[in-house]
Amino acid sequence: MPLDVSELPLVGGHPVLDLVNTLERGGGSSPHDHLSDSSDLLRWSVRVGVLGDGEADQVDRAWHDEPAAAHAGLVAVRDIREGLHLVMLSLITDADGGTAGDPVEAGAALVALHERWAGAAARARLVLDPSGVRLAYGTVPAMVVPDRIAEAALDLMLTADLTRVHRCPVREGGCGWLFLDQSRNGSRRWCRMADCGNTVKARRLTERRRAGRPPRS
Repeated sequence: MPLDVSELPLVGGHPVLDLVNTLERGGGSSPHDHLSDSSDLLRWSVRVGVLGDGEADQVDRAWHDEPAAAHAGLVAVRDIREGLHLVMLSLITDADGGTAGDPVEAGAALVALHERWAGAAARARLVLDPSGVRLAYGTVPAMVVPDRIAEAALDLMLTADLTRVHRCPVREGGCGWLFLDQSRNGSRRWCRMADCGNTVKARRLTERRRAGRPPRS
């Protein structure tokens, strides 16, 4: 049974990489989407820090009063999720030395991500706080979530070391989740060693033991 979005492990090292991981792409022809509706999206947004509790209440009321806005917000976030996934795959080097994604698709995805961010920036405003002046995203309650996520996607692409974004190795039995490798020597291979890493190691051990058994007469 799939995990509830409130139980989904946060292994990405950045909120929008955890967003990419809310769609299970690892197996089967019908990927499981943990963001099945706007209520899932709202709970996930609070969990990863995109929204505070008070802001979540405002968004919930705005979406309740305007269901079309809730649907539009969910569609926008899913679009950002897919676009970011395509961009990250085009930058990840696979086991054969090539990239895991299509650069043409990634280029188109960048255009779409820029459009999403431009819309978010148009709704942002300059605010003064004790640390200085900043650009505050999410001034329209119905669009707070997609606007903040568009901002976070831009932050990842412009400020993170994208050479350290890896994918849990599908060919070796991993789940395909993305993560920002923050280990000192850049040697992290699995989304979580306690999950995919140990599962793959246990399977390989079982295979080796089976291979080492003498054939039955």
